[in-house]
Amino acid sequence: MTVHSAGNGARRSNLRTRRSTKIAGCLLVTAAVIGCAAAPAPVERTAQTAQVAEAPRSAAVPVHSFDVVHAYPHDAGAFTQGLVYRDGFLYESTGLEGQSTLRKLEIESGRVLQRREMAPDVFAEGLAIWGNTLVQLTWRHRMAFVYALATFAPQSTLAYEGEGWGLTHDGTRLILSDGNAVLRFLDPTTGRETGRVPVTDGGRPVVDLNELEFVHGSVYANVWHTDRIAVIDPATGNVTAWLDLTGLRPAVSRQDAEAVLNGIAYDEARDRLFVTGKKWPALYEIAVRPPLTTARGTAGR
Repeated sequence: MTVHSAGNGARRSNLRTRRSTKIAGCLLVTAAVIGCAAAPAPVERTAQTAQVAEAPRSAAVPVHSFDVVHAYPHDAGAFTQGLVYRDGFLYESTGLEGQSTLRKLEIESGRVLQRREMAPDVFAEGLAIWGNTLVQLTWRHRMAFVYALATFAPQSTLAYEGEGWGLTHDGTRLILSDGNAVLRFLDPTTGRETGRVPVTDGGRPVVDLNELEFVHGSVYANVWHTDRIAVIDPATGNVTAWLDLTGLRPAVSRQDAEAVLNGIAYDEARDRLFVTGKKWPALYEIAVRPPLTTARGTAGR
């Protein structure tokens, strides 16, 4: 693993798609999955079969739209798997074997200020800031790498069971998604699982939960291969709202079928919500319409 300054970084361009090995449910015609009694065999997710689909939702759960506040440049080669904000900068985890990196970004220019490359066999995933460290998941290595926030110097590793997809925290616990209809709570110092909650919308499991962000007491979750973000109550697992980002970047303008919405970061001090996608050339600050109000505050004003 090496650390690069801004400006370096030719990356291999071969696209390796993710194999879903832990889907607890029946695969529908769309990319949305509703749970059933028997789990099917692993399904290869390829550019030929994957499509932008609509996540399953209950008619009783409100759906919010958005306005674009600002659009900023973003590296169109970055396979975004994790995104987080701290003190005026964004930190990003990018995936694919042979291309996975950890990055510090200047928001206004999209410039990569700092970068660390992962070993060629690592497929990096979600990212969270815990104290003065960055915690970066891996897809199949069952291990998270912990780095110093300021220098990206390795600090330690955290072992966990199963796959790693998305990561955030609530100030006490790390919160992990693994592609199933569940949020898992981990001890931030040991990686030990301390609990989990099933994620449902109107009683139906919501699977393919991907990148995560904690916003005013709720977990915002990208749903893989959809243009929707689920707003989840971490105490119950209930989806309390949906953000429908259809049209933010139409499918026809994306590089391929894997260039999907993925990446959520929140600046609590200035109430700014950022989103992007895999291999998207832009990062967006959006305002949620109407604003989402929770017991802890209002996001997207």
